[in-house]
Amino acid sequence: MKYYLIAGEASGDLHASNLMKALKREDPDADFRYFGGDLMAACGGTLVKHYRDMAYMGFIPVLMNLDKVLANMRLCKQDIAAWRPDVVILVDYPGFNLKIAKYVKSRLGLPVYYYISPKIWAWKEWRVKSIRRYVDRLYSILPFEVDFYARHHYAVEYVGNPTVDELAARPFADETFDEFVTACGLERKPIIALLAGSRVAEIKNNLPLMIKAAEAYPDYQLVVAGAPGIPPQLYAPYLQGHRVKVVEGKTYRLLQQSRAALVTSGTATLETALLRVPQVVCYWVGGGKLFYKTFEKILRVPYVSLVNLIADAPVVCELLGYRATVENLRRELASLFDEENRERMLAGYDRVARRLGSPGAPEQAARSMVSALRG
Repeated sequence: MKYYLIAGEASGDLHASNLMKALKREDPDADFRYFGGDLMAACGGTLVKHYRDMAYMGFIPVLMNLDKVLANMRLCKQDIAAWRPDVVILVDYPGFNLKIAKYVKSRLGLPVYYYISPKIWAWKEWRVKSIRRYVDRLYSILPFEVDFYARHHYAVEYVGNPTVDELAARPFADETFDEFVTACGLERKPIIALLAGSRVAEIKNNLPLMIKAAEAYPDYQLVVAGAPGIPPQLYAPYLQGHRVKVVEGKTYRLLQQSRAALVTSGTATLETALLRVPQVVCYWVGGGKLFYKTFEKILRVPYVSLVNLIADAPVVCELLGYRATVENLRRELASLFDEENRERMLAGYDRVARRLGSPGAPEQAARSMVSALRG
């Protein structure tokens, strides 16, 4: 069968590539065409547009690049109409993908599947109407989403979480601390890992805060997890005058050797938890206290980090907006070295792991998709 996939950022490229591998196992004749990235391209098929030419985040960047955004959307619609796939599979990226879903369903009458739900439970809950109208099947990777959609009279299938799969299959899982620091040219001091995000603005806003807070612990070495697609020279201005190293493409290896971590919100918080590293979640945004208080009223959930959302409890400290200060970060980081606090957090991590379940998310999603298409 013919599968058209759309992933608009690095995480979507990773998850979609694993789904493509699973689809190939279920359907050896699978033919792929997609908007995506290098990991999807490695699975074969035809890459129509790379996500790096589509990744405009926030109102102002989208407005400034509106002509490119609209051109990408036209290209996508025309390409799907010309190729006539058996199904269109959307991977997160709701601003773009929900518009494509409407076109594909209402104009072409093709099946639309969504793998990895948009986070409409956090805000923009009204988007559930578009999903109910234009998406035939939705495959969830977060267990609490099943109840959320049920409240809106829409059935979704929880297939497990792909982060569990990625960690279960990660290389160097048995690597020792000495082996890691030797391979990366690091000191033989315990590590505080700094995960400052995968976007330029996130790094600019959060990394300086993280460094200043963690420098209060001279017995530790500070190591930044270099994000995919971010060139090393981008980190350089924030490292000048500080004893901080960057390791590229080794986030899981870094985390499993770290004593503690400072992490921006996102999938990285879940990865850190599943690797059992005590963490503080921080995410600075401009606008001050008034702006953040207004944003809090828009949010429809009590937490921002995936760890707390899945546990439905404050397992990790979240320092967001105006609360993300050097002083607050330093105080919460100190609590991570207290054994009682560490054990309490690790017990929360265990609860998260149980709720996520066993590996096998791409395989379960692929089996369900192929079965539904074959009728």
